[in-house]
Amino acid sequence: MNEGSLDIAEVARRSGLAPSALRFYEKKGLIVSAGRNGLRRTYHPDVLERLELITCARDAGFSVAEIGRFLVARSGDPDLRVRMAARACALDEQIGRLTRLRDSLRHAAICDHESIVECPDFKQAIGNEPAAGLVRSSHRDRLC
Repeated sequence: MNEGSLDIAEVARRSGLAPSALRFYEKKGLIVSAGRNGLRRTYHPDVLERLELITCARDAGFSVAEIGRFLVARSGDPDLRVRMAARACALDEQIGRLTRLRDSLRHAAICDHESIVECPDFKQAIGNEPAAGLVRSSHRDRLC
């Protein structure tokens, strides 16, 4: 094994991904093996950073194909900025929904209202009723 290379088991342990996922990502061209040590694949330690990016993108809902296109994209790609801006807006919406859900669950955990779902504070947290004085004029809102 090359000095500094990590075998597939070590990459799997450090990344939290199964070796089968690493082999799948390699087959799809998302990561590259540095070689082999006997029958075991080895990787350069930089693969861990790339796997963090891949995992983050997967958690955000990107498909393997989308991640593959993103990883090879160049700034001169005419559709790149449009696709990224659209995805950022979709993520903003998802973050908003998840934030409202989190806030409503936190409130529900301590709410003493007879019917939690009828509680005005719960409804506001979940987003069923607007917060008083809510103004939507951020830069993000103009982009989406």
